[in-house]
Amino acid sequence: MMARRMVAALVIAASTLGHAPANEPAQANPSRETVLVAQGNNAFAIELYRQLQDGEGNLFFSPYSISTALALTYAGARGRTQEQMAEVLCFPTSVDGLRKLGTAGEPLTPEQFAQAFGRIIEDLNTRGAQGKYQLRIANALWGQKDYEFLKPFTRLVEEQYGGNLQSVDFVAATEETRQTINSWVERQTNDKIKDLISQGVLDAMTRLVLTNAVYFKGHWASQFEEDRTRDEPFLLLTGGKRQVPMMNQKAEFGYTETDTLQVLEMPYVGEELSLVILLPKKIDGLGQLEKDLSAEAISRWLAEARKRDVIVTIP
Repeated sequence: MMARRMVAALVIAASTLGHAPANEPAQANPSRETVLVAQGNNAFAIELYRQLQDGEGNLFFSPYSISTALALTYAGARGRTQEQMAEVLCFPTSVDGLRKLGTAGEPLTPEQFAQAFGRIIEDLNTRGAQGKYQLRIANALWGQKDYEFLKPFTRLVEEQYGGNLQSVDFVAATEETRQTINSWVERQTNDKIKDLISQGVLDAMTRLVLTNAVYFKGHWASQFEEDRTRDEPFLLLTGGKRQVPMMNQKAEFGYTETDTLQVLEMPYVGEELSLVILLPKKIDGLGQLEKDLSAEAISRWLAEARKRDVIVTIP
């Protein structure tokens, strides 16, 4: 097999249950409910990307964090508000929501949805604690101490999402509360995210803050050697070039390609998680890739990936 050279231009993290790295067996047979929630999260990730892609500069975001935090909010919503949230977030809790995901059958009840989402969180945290890599997902509610939150809501969030309600005082201790929340986020992310909530965001009228933190640290299954890093040209969308440090290695990775695209899957130690890199073959091909991008397309590309020798060059 001829080796291929790849340079990362667009990186997208895809969270698809039941998918394993190329030529590796899937880890489990998830339930229909869990698969539907994962499919909905993936569909929302792509739709959110479409809303953000026209902004200036580079783009980095965590759609899973947004889905999780708003799933906590959804647990307390009712009526038209709940319906609209489910529609925007691609939750499989309505016939229209299932149709949006290209599937049929009975939609999930809010309780089934919360249980399935909770199983995903629990499974990811369990895997992350086994030592192959570090992965931690934490949720928390911060409520005004004298405000009466409905017990069914706080109990569901605690039992399914692992998010305990913390009693704080936004009215008399706004700044202290801000620092308390920021310290929690800092601890959950191993000091990577500091001052999440800036001064002025909270005030005496605040009654509830929902926080979600995701921390991941893993080692490549196939390591890059430091002495093979060297400055090389990185092609810009404008057609120009910029010299940047490039890591280099030749190894077996999951790889496939289409007429317009190269797809590389680089597993971390344990081969349960991967970085997926999508690279247009043309310098100006990013726009077409964004048009072709969908949760179904990513699943198809990953299913077609096969292990082969690849020369990888990435910043």
